[in-house]
Amino acid sequence: EGNESTYEKTYSEDFACTNCGISFQELTPRMFSFNAPQGACPECNGIGTKMEMDPDLIVPNKNLSLNDGAVVPWSKSTKKENYYYQMLKAVADHFGFSMDTPFKDLTEEQQHIILYGSNEKVAFAFKRRNRSYRVNRKFEGVITRMERLYIETKSNYNRSYISKFMSDRKCPVCGGRRLRPEVLAVTVGDKNIMDVCDLSIKDSYQFFQDLDLTERQLFIGKEILKEIKARLKFLVDVGLDYITMSRSSGTLSGGEAQRIRLATQIGSGLVGVLYILDEPSIGLHQRDNKKLIGTLKHLRDIGNTLIVVEHDEETILSADYVVDIGPGAGEHGGKIIAEGSPEEIMNSPDSITGKYLSRRETIPINTERRAGNGKFLTVKGARENNLKNVDVDIPLGVFTCVTGVSGSGKSSLINQVLYKGLSTIINKKYLHPGKHDYIEGIENIDKIIRIDQTPIGRTPRSNPATYVGVFTPIRELFADTPESKARGYKPGRFSFNVKGGRCESCYGDGIIQIEMHFLSDVYVPCEVCKGKRYNDETLDIRYKGKNIYEVLEMTVEEALEFFENIPRIAKKLQTLYDVGLGYIKLGQPATTLSGGEAQRVKLAKELSKSSTGQTLYILDEPTT
Repeated sequence: EGNESTYEKTYSEDFACTNCGISFQELTPRMFSFNAPQGACPECNGIGTKMEMDPDLIVPNKNLSLNDGAVVPWSKSTKKENYYYQMLKAVADHFGFSMDTPFKDLTEEQQHIILYGSNEKVAFAFKRRNRSYRVNRKFEGVITRMERLYIETKSNYNRSYISKFMSDRKCPVCGGRRLRPEVLAVTVGDKNIMDVCDLSIKDSYQFFQDLDLTERQLFIGKEILKEIKARLKFLVDVGLDYITMSRSSGTLSGGEAQRIRLATQIGSGLVGVLYILDEPSIGLHQRDNKKLIGTLKHLRDIGNTLIVVEHDEETILSADYVVDIGPGAGEHGGKIIAEGSPEEIMNSPDSITGKYLSRRETIPINTERRAGNGKFLTVKGARENNLKNVDVDIPLGVFTCVTGVSGSGKSSLINQVLYKGLSTIINKKYLHPGKHDYIEGIENIDKIIRIDQTPIGRTPRSNPATYVGVFTPIRELFADTPESKARGYKPGRFSFNVKGGRCESCYGDGIIQIEMHFLSDVYVPCEVCKGKRYNDETLDIRYKGKNIYEVLEMTVEEALEFFENIPRIAKKLQTLYDVGLGYIKLGQPATTLSGGEAQRVKLAKELSKSSTGQTLYILDEPTT
């Protein structure tokens, strides 16, 4: 009325803005999960990354020239009649640079042309055998061409080869956050759900602890917050306060994964349960080990029973009851040496464990240290994961130990930055090194070998004898016996992997797999060969009274004595014995070896080889 203006304002009961016309669905828990289509980013399907061509994998060593193979996918193109070599030569001539110039010394524009092409037409002259032709066209670039071929090819082999030069890049839509933009717009305490997940467990716990909520909000979220904080506290208590909730499970160590499962059990609040833990202290710093032991005691105190298989001194001393098995390994073990409280074990005259716990036996420590050769490997600007732009000098010719509390960046520095960085250049492997500026001193080493605890094989056909290379000379030895020569047997006759000498009923496995459909498969000994893997004719051949099956059933210690006069066999067996594997059988299936045993088999294989004196060995927790 009067001069007052009137206007109409529309309100909506839905999640919608009547001014801009944007609307949202009603929020549900599934919308905050990147594993559900309701919440996953539509571009990357909730993965957070997309595979793209990586220039650092295309040209890993920028000190090389085009003639030296700087462009790895085309590195076999150094022959002058090769198609890609002629293509690069025409590009170099057209844009005025030399094929002998190191890639790093080319201008940024020239590097960009090689990788991504140019709109200028280039005169290409191709010659192969007796045919030659010329064509004027644009050069599409190495990366652009490989991207096109990756999309167009119908060959799985070609696609697999090209993918070696690709790496994960953050999704351009969600920026690696994995969720839809509208979901990321929802905040609690000024942080969206992925902001909170990117915090460490310790910081996440503190965030929820300090959350400032109104009385109404607190009433609604009280029970939820209580549950969240309790579960985070369990993870802190088992020494995992440094990891983030967004961390991929595939990047967790075995010890970390085991402790997460342990935290889950604590959170369940169950009592009267028997828990069996296999070396839970693996990979833990002594500081974090105390937290783990405290958690184990908490599980015990609420009414559970724990059995822990462990070598760690602190864990043994914290136990209420100890069972010591020995006295040795393999055939020399299998007996109860002592049992009782830690004090009783320490006082037992027969227990080797007790002697070390009581300090009656100690591991001697050298008082003198090697000086090294005066050369260094220098990592500059390492920034992977937790690393804070660090520079590290690693002396060569010495035994260097990299240590620190759990999550401090040890594995990131050595496995992600150093190993992958060196392997890309020295071993020509298609790896994506962790973030760093560069590595100096590479010219001082000619080989890099990493020895970890991954299995030496994933089938029963793999065994220590085949892995270290001792089985081949053993087969040759059997083939060289008079009886073998008379029958015309060759070394292949004594292989259980090929036809001829193996049992064809089980194909040399020694066992028959019976599928149980909805249950786990059952394995039974082969009825024909009785688990011996070979046919009777092959087992007739004997060397010093033993057939090939009986040799494979020998322990390393027994075989070392048996073959002591055969240097090419004894040398390899000696290295297995020297790394503490005298008790394992030559033909023991790789699937039955522990991670530590597999690692020592790998070490023995490398030690039995002739060394150049410029090899870098990287061992990941060899004492576990």
